[in-house]
Amino acid sequence: MSKLRLSLGCWNYDRTRALMEGRVQPEGIELNYMSMPVEETFFRMLRYREFDAAEMSLSSYTVSLNKPDKPFIAIPVFPSRFFRHSCIYVNEKSGIREPKDLVGKKVGNPEYQMTAPVWIRGILQDEYGVPVDSVTYCTGGEEEPNRDEKIKLDLPSNIKVKPIGPKDTLAAMIRDGGVDAFYTARMPSTYHAGKPGPVRRLFENYMEVEQAYYRKTKIFPIMHTVVIRREVYEQNKWVAMNLYKAFVEAQRECYDDLYVTAALKASLPWLTKHVEDARALMGDDFWPYGFAPNRATLDTFLRYHHEQGLSKRKLEPEELFAPETMESFKI
Repeated sequence: MSKLRLSLGCWNYDRTRALMEGRVQPEGIELNYMSMPVEETFFRMLRYREFDAAEMSLSSYTVSLNKPDKPFIAIPVFPSRFFRHSCIYVNEKSGIREPKDLVGKKVGNPEYQMTAPVWIRGILQDEYGVPVDSVTYCTGGEEEPNRDEKIKLDLPSNIKVKPIGPKDTLAAMIRDGGVDAFYTARMPSTYHAGKPGPVRRLFENYMEVEQAYYRKTKIFPIMHTVVIRREVYEQNKWVAMNLYKAFVEAQRECYDDLYVTAALKASLPWLTKHVEDARALMGDDFWPYGFAPNRATLDTFLRYHHEQGLSKRKLEPEELFAPETMESFKI
């Protein structure tokens, strides 16, 4: 029996490397894994639907569910997760010393709908009393000018979003004071860790802050999921579960590799200590896939998405994924 040929756009992660290198093969599928930076994958999938399946921004996917044709369906795999307190940058002269000082300021976001700023805005509102509509969001390219939203947005009037100039970049604007703060996924080139300069993190002790946030909320923010083009799924519904199982198997290999002590497989001197600390705080499955262990985190994200004007209604987590991938089965 011939296998179904499918293309997958996804970055080169340790947790997906067994899929990329072919050690893990989804049953019944000949997978063409194309590794590329996330911005390229998202752009090509959202604009042109180039791949059969792809890693995708959780926010962009949620926005796509507002479309009549709902072009994608997701599986509960989360290749990117990230605590984002470390990703709030401020200009030293802005007067921002604590989160509440952000109220009334101009804040850069590469795209308003990006998942990282959705989490940042939600956390700042929930934990620090910074209402989403209390700042002006300036959108555009971080390092190169003329970046646009990948998906057309229809935001409520209380949300203030303005594009920056055609020759401007947010990395330069946060350095020069054109914006007071910057919520982003990538560290801007104008920030230099441990060195004096006009750009600093709002939370320089971000690790302690993020760990305290996890202890309080049990949330490890989800950035990306994996989607399948709707027509591919409708024609071959078995693909969703077989891809899901393959991603889980690849992640298990990664978990094992992280805790090999005979010789370090990753280039971190205290890797074993990092793993033991993560397990002590978050449990053995500290990067969980699957629906049930992530439902509360997804529900919080969907609330943020709606409160920030990106969803017309508050979606339920069950609406995101292929139904057959949300239930476990036993042998």
